[in-house]
Parts: sequence; structure tokens; C-alpha cells
Amino acid sequence: MQKETVKIQTEFIKLDALLKFAGVTETGGEAKEAIQAGEVKVNGEVCTMRGKKLRPGDVVALEGVELTVQ
Repeated sequence: MQKETVKIQTEFIKLDALLKFAGVTETGGEAKEAIQAGEVKVNGEVCTMRGKKLRPGDVVALEGVELTVQ
């Protein structure tokens, strides 16, 4: 599993925006499809809410990539 840290300058980042920002998906539409298909895990649990607010310390996993929000 490839692990990456994503630094944000704001209080939180939405799940779909994080996937696009980190380059895991190429478009917001791709991120939306992956989230709705149940392919994305947040802190070890499947998350289907694309507007889920992620804060520092949250861990997102998709397609062999693990992103830690910092």
C-alpha cells in the first residue's frame, strides 16, 4: 500500500476534493463514482458521503493508496 500525507491549510477538506487534490482520481466525477460505489474507506470504514469533512488525522484509503490528512 502506497502511503501519502496530504497537508491542508484549512480546517477541513471534503472527501471528493481530497481524492482529486491528491491525484488519486483525475476528476471530481471519478472521485464521486468511486465514493458512491463504496470503494473508499475513511478511518477503516466504507464511506459513501462525498461531502464528508476530513480533518487532520483522518486516513482515507482507495485503490492501494492510503492518504493521511495533516
